[in-house]
Amino acid sequence: MYQTNRIVTGHDEAGKAIILFADKGQNVTEIQSWPGLFVTELWVTGESPIDNSGSDDASLRPMRHDPTAHGTIFRLVEIPPESKTSFDPKGIFGELGSKNKPSKADSARHPTMHKTNSIDYLVVLKGTMTMAMEEGEIEISQGDCIVQRGTNHAWINKSDEPCILAAILIDAKPAP
Repeated sequence: MYQTNRIVTGHDEAGKAIILFADKGQNVTEIQSWPGLFVTELWVTGESPIDNSGSDDASLRPMRHDPTAHGTIFRLVEIPPESKTSFDPKGIFGELGSKNKPSKADSARHPTMHKTNSIDYLVVLKGTMTMAMEEGEIEISQGDCIVQRGTNHAWINKSDEPCILAAILIDAKPAP
């Protein structure tokens, strides 16, 4: 499982800037329906504008694939090679608490093809991945940046190594 250092800043009672958390991220979920798929929640918000007061760890909440209304999610996703494991798409989206599950028509392209009601900014930190769309696909690799705008898509790891994505999900109006 991939880990990174997570540093979260805040303020003390006197209003001075401090380090609230310096750790590896405490909320890590392995998705049992796809062994080797890990999601590490780094930070979550539920409003906009965001309230930067308080000192609670906002990442510590039950797994949820999609941001809440006006919310954001900052996470790491480790996707294992499909050649080395099997997965249950329905189970995956159930464990992620997703409202947007693949339909039968979507599954014809790839079993995990799904749509979200968010705009997602992603950076490949390690490895390679294929992002499949309804029409076409593109291989992405370390350093590549993706702006996923509520489209129907699937992440397919055709390599022999896990792919690590940093993802920021922001609530958005549903796309057509």
